[in-house]
Amino acid sequence: MAVVTFNKKQVEREIGKLDENMQNKVAMFGTPIEEINEGKISIEIFPNRPDLLSYQGFKNSFLSFLGKKVGLRQYKLNKPEKDYDVYIDSSVKEIRPYTACAIVKNLKLDDDKIKEIIDFQEKLHLTVGRKRKKAAIGIYPLEKIKLPITFKALEPDKIKFTPLETNKELSGLDILQRHPTGKEYAHLLAGKAKFPVFLDANKEILSMPPIINSQLTGKVTKLTKDVFIECSGSDFEILKKCLNIVVSCLAEMGGKIYQMNLFYKKKEITPNLIPEKMDISLENTNKILGLDLKEKDLKKLTEKMGYNYKNRYVEIPPWRVDILHEIDIIEDIAIAYGYDNFEPETLKTHSLGSSNPEETISKKISDILSGLGMIEVSNYHLTNKKDQTEKIGISEKNRDFIEVKESKTDYTVLRENLFPLLLKNMSDNVDCEYPQEIFEIGKVFMKEKNSGKIIEKRRLSCATSPGNYTRIRQMIDYLFRMMNLNDRIKIKEPQNLDSVPPHFIEGRTAEVLFNEGKFDEESQDKRIGFIGEIHPKILKNWKVRMPISLFEIELEEIIRNIIKDVK
Repeated sequence: MAVVTFNKKQVEREIGKLDENMQNKVAMFGTPIEEINEGKISIEIFPNRPDLLSYQGFKNSFLSFLGKKVGLRQYKLNKPEKDYDVYIDSSVKEIRPYTACAIVKNLKLDDDKIKEIIDFQEKLHLTVGRKRKKAAIGIYPLEKIKLPITFKALEPDKIKFTPLETNKELSGLDILQRHPTGKEYAHLLAGKAKFPVFLDANKEILSMPPIINSQLTGKVTKLTKDVFIECSGSDFEILKKCLNIVVSCLAEMGGKIYQMNLFYKKKEITPNLIPEKMDISLENTNKILGLDLKEKDLKKLTEKMGYNYKNRYVEIPPWRVDILHEIDIIEDIAIAYGYDNFEPETLKTHSLGSSNPEETISKKISDILSGLGMIEVSNYHLTNKKDQTEKIGISEKNRDFIEVKESKTDYTVLRENLFPLLLKNMSDNVDCEYPQEIFEIGKVFMKEKNSGKIIEKRRLSCATSPGNYTRIRQMIDYLFRMMNLNDRIKIKEPQNLDSVPPHFIEGRTAEVLFNEGKFDEESQDKRIGFIGEIHPKILKNWKVRMPISLFEIELEEIIRNIIKDVK
């Protein structure tokens, strides 16, 4: 959650007097007021609405909510002019592979507007940019730049420029080691042989993203009329949305938006402010909200939240990053209708609640592992094929994944295993302190071979780094001992080497067997998982340099038998 501060006089002049009624409407909009004093108003903005982090974005959306300027805000896009080009070199592919860019002209800036832009930019870095890891934004005075622009990676000793708020030229490494901002974000480039830079046609360095701009070509002042904007990072779709947020804010300050040509393997043009269309069902809306809305009501309420509505579909503002599903629009309809206008109803049926036994046992497992100092993580059920196959040494061929139809992100399939997501967690945190010991209890999904029916299974996966077989074996033994399952669990060398998952080191793995009765009784052992050390080639796939050991086991049999014993 971010707190933004606006000028109170400006808010009252352009939106309305901040009396008790208006303050209540601000809260009902989903942006509770943190503080109001004589000159300022501070408002909480939830992470799903980064488009409200600027005053201009908040003003437009809130005026629409008040019914004063309803519907989708339109901005004119001017086509790229001569040399409005950005060339993306292949050298940035493994470092910071994408950028989305634009030019905005005819700005009239003063100290307040410059401060607003800087504050807004940093709020975006912290929220949608994930502290500049996922996205970083650079804004540059166009009059000091010669187009076209090149985005490439250079060796740190070949990068030399004067960073913002200094008067001395520094190399790439010097910036990370000596400049305050460089030291704060140095971990984002740690271990990289090359650092990304933006260069103009005169080979002047504009910035070293995601760290800092150049003092010569990257400082916006009151004299700046035209600006070049770039958003760089790892997710092109997020970068395009982030750019849309920035250019729409600057357009509200009087700027004219110009597109740029981006030369990857194929040409892209950004920004693109064409709204996405999404169907909205009146029946679903009424069912979920418990209302009896008519078509005209749906049009009125969606337009109050900044959408365009026609024939039961809405046009979504291109700067909204949070609209992924019809339910997100229905939530906005509820906000527009007013939560204070919903009438509470008494439940028609009454029953006594109790804890789900499966959740109770899962909670006990979680408590035991947390007691060992492990950290519980919770990853998305959706992932991608590469993480579930190629990066763990499995061929994608003949895999029957459960896929998402028309996915708009890289998350395209339901996960079949938990441990690749734990490896991803460790890969994303190679710059953090070791040891790293994490676990997840969650569902995996697969298709039944004959019927094609989707099966859900609850699993437990634990990983430790730096780790070896002895360490992870100690953890699983302790867990089973604390669960009183020692007499039903056996950990032994695999009988069939072909069954051993390829992500483990041969000879440093074991299979986990479960028996419904005792092992000395005549009952069937069932393999519920594997334990072992991750193969170095798999660690290389995830760019992890520390050894990892892990196990993943099915919990269904264990939970079912514990519940049976209790009964």
